[in-house]
Amino acid sequence: MRSDRPVIVDALRTPIGTERGMFRAVTVDRLVTPLIVELVSRCTAPDRIGQVILGNVRGPGGNLARYCALDAGLPRTVTGLTVDQQCGSGLAAIECARGALALNPGLVLAGGAQSASTQPLTFWPGAGAGEPEEFNCARFAPERFDDPGMGPAADLLAGEHGVSRQRQDAYASRSHERAVRSIDAGVFDDEIVPIDGIRIDERPRRGFTVQRLARFRPVFRPGGTVTAANSCGVNDGAAMVLMADAVTHARLGVPGLRILDAVTVGGDPSRPGFGVAQAVRLLYERTGLGPDDFDAVECNEAFSGQILACLDAIGIPDERNCVQGGALALGHPWAATGAILMTRLFTQMVREGGGGRGLAAIAIAGGMGAAMAVEAC
Repeated sequence: MRSDRPVIVDALRTPIGTERGMFRAVTVDRLVTPLIVELVSRCTAPDRIGQVILGNVRGPGGNLARYCALDAGLPRTVTGLTVDQQCGSGLAAIECARGALALNPGLVLAGGAQSASTQPLTFWPGAGAGEPEEFNCARFAPERFDDPGMGPAADLLAGEHGVSRQRQDAYASRSHERAVRSIDAGVFDDEIVPIDGIRIDERPRRGFTVQRLARFRPVFRPGGTVTAANSCGVNDGAAMVLMADAVTHARLGVPGLRILDAVTVGGDPSRPGFGVAQAVRLLYERTGLGPDDFDAVECNEAFSGQILACLDAIGIPDERNCVQGGALALGHPWAATGAILMTRLFTQMVREGGGGRGLAAIAIAGGMGAAMAVEAC
């Protein structure tokens, strides 16, 4: 693989909170700014940071990336770009940073943040003299397209791909077991920046056995297999990476993750969860890599049935995915999750010295998916 690709030289995240849980009064900027401050303090060439790129969905507006750059004390010359690609926003920010570094070598901070607990309320104007109507969720495709919610679509996808309820529950139980084991072993300690003294993820459940999960009823359709227990939560959290172009990385002389390739694909809006499989297949084609070439895999666990269908389609055994716990246990703070996936790879491949190649992928509402391949360097 080419050595002239940009490199992630550091990666951090906040603890992940449950909506209206431990971060219920923490605004999204208060999740992001401490990450920037910490990453800058650890950087040996902070004067080379030229931009902050941040993914965010339904936040306060006003260009959150620029706000947090200033709030963190970065020079006024550091620019900010805020992007919204729904659940893909965190990976999209990193992909944007890759392009930015090709044009302007140096360092870029990129990531994503979501505060479901404090995001603004939005309303459609009332018809005539009518009262405004609260606006909760946008359509992701025009009326002529089938546009189910991510949950109902995951239920349909699981059924179409023969993913049983028992297998979904077993996978979700294992995700929680792995996350709890990682917390107890201190695996996440070095990647987490405490927020208001909080340093532990809120969602992972102890003793979340298959027997307990079997008691939950389907939530999206009669006879369905997707339940609240084998789905991710609605969450608050943020993650950021520090990226360098290849020349700057060589001068820094630090280990990192070289970005081999990144893809975003469009597919069927009626099966948005399958975007993981579609993106990874294209990544295989473009890189010449296959399922056995990746030593660490972080494909986002939005729903057990959805991710199991995708893993089957891309030839990766489910036990190889998110080996330290994934979003079913840790949570899925929408715009942050793509950057959390990269932070998780950074810990496994760099901090823990695992080396090798890593794969991150995520499904995106509207029938899209994104994937990124990296290698330790």
